[in-house]
Amino acid sequence: MSRTARIERVTKETKVLVELDLDGTGVGEISTGVGFYDHMLNQIAKHGGFDLRVQTVGDLEIDAHHTVEDTALALGAAFAEALGDKAGVTRYGHAQVPLDEVLASAVVDLSGRPYVVHDEPANIAPHIGGNYPTSLTRHIWESFGHSARVTLHVSILRAGRHGAQPDAHHIVEAQFKAVARALRQACAIDPRNAGAVPSTKGAL
Repeated sequence: MSRTARIERVTKETKVLVELDLDGTGVGEISTGVGFYDHMLNQIAKHGGFDLRVQTVGDLEIDAHHTVEDTALALGAAFAEALGDKAGVTRYGHAQVPLDEVLASAVVDLSGRPYVVHDEPANIAPHIGGNYPTSLTRHIWESFGHSARVTLHVSILRAGRHGAQPDAHHIVEAQFKAVARALRQACAIDPRNAGAVPSTKGAL
């Protein structure tokens, strides 16, 4: 069964196209106009083992908020569509990913119940790469989690040396890599599950 999705989201602020194959080979083709965000979404593709194409045109003349948010919403919708009724999936996934001095944790449940918990240092630099506001990282996970209808916990367990300003690039990138690995595990087909929905309810 093909586990793919194509989502088009068009508003007065953005035009987003997301194409996703859960059983791909980690190929990413990303263009949002926000360079660092492109780099992060490529982490989702590469470390999740998903084929992912994202094309977003947004009102970057205002700021990056609408572009980043609407892309995350469309990405979440793509996961929800590609997973379908979630029959046969592993359901739960977790990962801890180091990036030099930073250690990130991500735990996901394809629960059908949107809930997001996010914890990162408060004193990181406000921007990365000029037009990526680091305050949007939490909003990305909230938008993605609610649109994908998953439970998602993302935390920074270590952020560097005590008293030194954390490296914002490492903190955000480690989160994306950890979420990718957790999603890879959760979305994988469990060969012992015989195609059943992994819930005592019989539905997710």
